[in-house]
Amino acid sequence: MPAEATRRSWGEAFAVYLHRRVVAMLFLGFSAGLPFLLIFSTLSFWLREADVSRTVIGFFSWVGITFSIKVLWAPVVDRVPLPGLTRLLGKRRSWMLAAQVGIALALLGIATSDPGDGVVGIAGFAVLLAFAAATQDIAIDAYRIEAVAKDLQGAMAAGYQFGYRIALIVAGAGALYVAEYFSWPGAYTAMAACALVGMVTVLIIREPEVRVDEATRLREQRILRAVEAGHELSRRWHEIVAWFSGAVVSPFVDFFARNGRVGLVILALIGLYRLSDITMGIMANPFYVDLGFTKSEVASIAKVYGVVMTMAGAFLGGLLVARYGLLRPLLLGAVLVATTNLIFAYLAATGRDIGLLMVTISADNLSGGIAGTVLIAYASSLTNAAYTATQYALFSSIFTLPGKLLGGFSGIIVDATSYIFFFIYAGLLGIPAILLVLYIMSRSAQRRLGEEPAEG
Repeated sequence: MPAEATRRSWGEAFAVYLHRRVVAMLFLGFSAGLPFLLIFSTLSFWLREADVSRTVIGFFSWVGITFSIKVLWAPVVDRVPLPGLTRLLGKRRSWMLAAQVGIALALLGIATSDPGDGVVGIAGFAVLLAFAAATQDIAIDAYRIEAVAKDLQGAMAAGYQFGYRIALIVAGAGALYVAEYFSWPGAYTAMAACALVGMVTVLIIREPEVRVDEATRLREQRILRAVEAGHELSRRWHEIVAWFSGAVVSPFVDFFARNGRVGLVILALIGLYRLSDITMGIMANPFYVDLGFTKSEVASIAKVYGVVMTMAGAFLGGLLVARYGLLRPLLLGAVLVATTNLIFAYLAATGRDIGLLMVTISADNLSGGIAGTVLIAYASSLTNAAYTATQYALFSSIFTLPGKLLGGFSGIIVDATSYIFFFIYAGLLGIPAILLVLYIMSRSAQRRLGEEPAEG
């Protein structure tokens, strides 16, 4: 489990946002967020305008599975150099740049496709775009963790989220405006040009220096000996087994070796931390419609003002981590995510009220921004420098999985009961995360007491 950071003053906490690598993370966050809507909602808008059936458009959502299984090729990003490019730029920057080039080419491929002639070509480029974007995520996450000390991870996470949200506005509203006044091919060409933001950033930043501790090296050697035990292997097979052992087996063994059985509690916490708000979020838009809010009201308050509040929450989350360390802000985020659902329940009981909607959106997005930043910082602190990409890819793959699975039943619950009951139920789903954070805090406190020398 990560140790708590030394407490900073408020002035020192604010100063973390001036760190050059935190500033760079704003632009890398933009690069990470740019492809997301261009694969999903923005692309579905274009396809529907081209009279592609809703059934086919629904199939396109399967492209998103790529982001949930990126842990499968994260070991390659962690250990395999890119010929020529890695020597020039280093391990993390070379993979980021290669992925960004893939993103730009996929966007240009979509721009040159015509959905009226069939969607097979667009589907192929969408898969390429998703694969390149997920690969970029792996490399950026690894860079973010390795580039600064663990007590700066909150600020790095906040910078990442801030840039990501700006990219969502550009790839959402921005792409729609370009398509409205020019064309859809023009919109996707413009988005391909926006990929240059990430490429230029990669060329400017420096590769982080990573030192692997001796305990990790010795553990890898023991794992390799255990894997090879009783087998006579040729030199070629020895190299293959050694790579697989170091890149695939060792990251998972290392995590549990460092955390023991508490590792299962940590993974449960990561998976359940956002369960409450992800489950609630699936029914948010239908709720606004059923309450009688207009599209312009929802767009202005939930989609624009809400994004601003999420950015504010992300900034505040990074500040709290810098000021107080990880665990107390982690508890605060868990409590806020659960309790803000009760405000939605109150809005459901009150009915259509613009002022109350703004209060509800403010509370929900602010708490979501805080919780998102703190969770990213906490998960980042759990990685070993030898396996940064693989271990964080595992964490990020389970961030949203339970919420997505349970959220599929949201409509059934609303139909069988009411929105008031549903939002209370969604709030109660946050209790396990709160209890898990309290347990981890108690373990951390016990460990610190055990490390303190006895007086006298």
